[in-house]
Amino acid sequence: MESKSPNPLLTDKGGSKMPQKIKRGSASAQLHGSLRDRIIQLELEPGQNLSRGEIAAEYGVSQTPVRDALLKLEEEGLIDTFPQSKTEVSKINIEHALETQFLRLSLELEITRRLAKAHDPALIASAQSILAQQKAAMTANDLAAFARLDRDFHLSLFEAGGVSDLYGVVHARSGHIDRLRKLNLPDPGKLASILDCHTRLLDAIRAGDTAETEKVVREHLSGTLAKINDIRERHQDFF
Repeated sequence: MESKSPNPLLTDKGGSKMPQKIKRGSASAQLHGSLRDRIIQLELEPGQNLSRGEIAAEYGVSQTPVRDALLKLEEEGLIDTFPQSKTEVSKINIEHALETQFLRLSLELEITRRLAKAHDPALIASAQSILAQQKAAMTANDLAAFARLDRDFHLSLFEAGGVSDLYGVVHARSGHIDRLRKLNLPDPGKLASILDCHTRLLDAIRAGDTAETEKVVREHLSGTLAKINDIRERHQDFF
């Protein structure tokens, strides 16, 4: 049986009621998106128990969309279900994160190489605009906005390369590595390092320098993984 004890799903960290009612549209899709975001943001921490009944009550839905949303989260490796026992947020899986990183690196190396060879500044105009917004978010120390803009930046490169659907493939697998990034983002110098790589990457694409583009992509996408041991040491309960 699932636990009926108080669950942080129903309150924010200050103890206040969280209005999370689902709006019109696909309830299961919206619920999946909301729960997934809360898992990635570590609001729902690895190992935390999830009660279907409490989720349904919080979001104002029946248990059918809850079941569907949890099934999708399980497929993505973000929750673990123990039949007749419990459902909980999965621990961060390093091997899964490494596999996703391999996929993303392979795709972004080819995408940025093509963009550099195209030598068309208009293709990266959106990325340039997002980079300016990221700089403002760093100045304001708005980590949530910075992280969202970081995703937008990379999505804009997939779009510029004409393969935006492939970003969805990467995104669906990114839960474990995104949680690692969430833990790494507040570290001193991390935001500045990301901005530096984004700036150099766009400069290399504009210059048509494929060698520099590859160098920057490899450096940029290896940053968090290089800190795995340190992150795991500081957050042992999450692994």
